Amino acid sequence: MARPPVTQVGAVRWLRENLFSGWLNTTLTLLTIYILYVALPPLLDWVIFNAAISGTDRDNCTYAGACWVFVKVRFWQFMYGFYPEPERWRVNVVFIIGILGVASLLTSRVPTKAKLIVGVCMLTIFPVFAVVMFGGGVFGLEYIETSQWGGLFLTLTVASAAMVGSFPLGMVLAIGRRSKLPVVKTFCVCFIEFFRGVPLITILFMASVMVPLFLPEGLTLDKLARAIIGITIFNSAYMAEVIRGGLQSIPKGQYEAAHALGLSYWQGMGLIILPQALKAVIPGLVNTFIGLFKDTTLIYIIGIFDLLGMVQASFRDTKWLGLAFEGYAFIMLVFWIFCYSMSKYSQYLERKLNTGHKS
Repeated sequence: MARPPVTQVGAVRWLRENLFSGWLNTTLTLLTIYILYVALPPLLDWVIFNAAISGTDRDNCTYAGACWVFVKVRFWQFMYGFYPEPERWRVNVVFIIGILGVASLLTSRVPTKAKLIVGVCMLTIFPVFAVVMFGGGVFGLEYIETSQWGGLFLTLTVASAAMVGSFPLGMVLAIGRRSKLPVVKTFCVCFIEFFRGVPLITILFMASVMVPLFLPEGLTLDKLARAIIGITIFNSAYMAEVIRGGLQSIPKGQYEAAHALGLSYWQGMGLIILPQALKAVIPGLVNTFIGLFKDTTLIYIIGIFDLLGMVQASFRDTKWLGLAFEGYAFIMLVFWIFCYSMSKYSQYLERKLNTGHKS
């Protein structure tokens, strides 16, 4: 039997089908190669080959490449903000437990019953544990004000809390918007359209400046808590529309089948309709989560020093003037790692659940 032509197998076939399949693709491929040829060498020289990494001050930097000494010296401040160094173990413990808990929920090797127990604990016990560990003031832990929280630690805290809060709220709003009860439907429609129609920065300013004016005398709410609530409510409106799109994609027969099985409305919604709807909108949900994660940088505008805030605050140090590009490059890398990880897991989940493929 004759072997297939070399152009029909292996890397040659992939190149021909994906990069040189026509005159337009060939032109774009060659143009991309030329741009990389022109831009990549000087970029690598600045980022790696001529960059300054070792040292502890500005004198160790050269003007030929990036001054990563700045990031190195300020690294732990970028991670924890002004959180006292002797107490940072508390942050580490919480995040280690959180990572282990999330990992156990995402892996297929953990039994379903164990996942259910872990999930309930992560939604009930873990948030209380995290607040106690971060803030202290009890069990002999030193009290640390939220004004000292900062850096990537604060970014992840705000993003995680907002994600966990906006997802169930978004589901309730999506179901309510499709309700046959006029009062419920009208409320959900007004809520969703209002918060989708205003910028997030407006919500944050309202939460930071206006909300305290309407609170009863003697009652205060921490600025960080107000920011988290504002971001949660804002993103729940977008989450609701994504989930509503999934609900509308479910055939009417599925609702009729749930009714024929004798299931109540909420049983049918929880056991039959919602699992299919959420499966269909995985890309949209993850896209909303990624947008939420990036939107957390806006809290810097109301005086909360997340990762972006800590990096920008470090620019005011006269020892490191003129190194803004290195700081922003570091932020870009950190956010890209987290967003890319969420995107890749979304793709894995789609393949695992066979989303979008006909059987």
